[in-house]
Amino acid sequence: MSNIIVFAPHPDDETLGCGGTLLKHIEAKDSVHWVILTDISIDQGFSKKVINTRKKEIDLVKNKFQFTSTHQLKFKTTQLDSVPINELILKISDLIKKIKPEILYVPFYGDIHSDHFTAFNAISACTKSFRYPFIKKIFAYETISETELSLIHSNVFKPNCWVDITKYLSKKINIMSIYKSELGDHPFPRSKKNIEALATFRGATINKKAAESFMILKDIR
Repeated sequence: MSNIIVFAPHPDDETLGCGGTLLKHIEAKDSVHWVILTDISIDQGFSKKVINTRKKEIDLVKNKFQFTSTHQLKFKTTQLDSVPINELILKISDLIKKIKPEILYVPFYGDIHSDHFTAFNAISACTKSFRYPFIKKIFAYETISETELSLIHSNVFKPNCWVDITKYLSKKINIMSIYKSELGDHPFPRSKKNIEALATFRGATINKKAAESFMILKDIR
């Protein structure tokens, strides 16, 4: 059994990026801990209704996955780059030291959303082997609508790891459907059709019906 943290800059990144893989881990009796870095608030212009809806969505998603634990750091959404980096690192470090995961799933450093690459930089500071010797593997996931839209061509997502999620694709899409405000109709990137299309494409690469792909950033054996 493995102890795992999936870092989501926003609720839905975990499902888009590695939902099928997380379901596979959970079925294998691994412990999976969900860390959400940002939150929405009234002072950012979100209504109480929207905030309550988001809370309900998070609870439903948590229960669908059956995560071992869920942690919300509650930094303001879209403003992660305005938070002092040492404050981000401290909160992330405290959680990692408490959970002691062997495996991390993290957003890709080349994503176009500032919250994503800010999160990656802060998480990276908490992965030094002499301080966090229990971390053995780190995987960067791709988030549809963020990873593929970056204009920095030196930061292209180049997967070197694939996970067969054929058995879990339907449930992944079902869970993603909970985030009603984040989904749209094709050709909107975050649509059921496009989520399935990406999984089909990644699956074809490894001769499977559906897959999620990752970049291995650390692998200690």
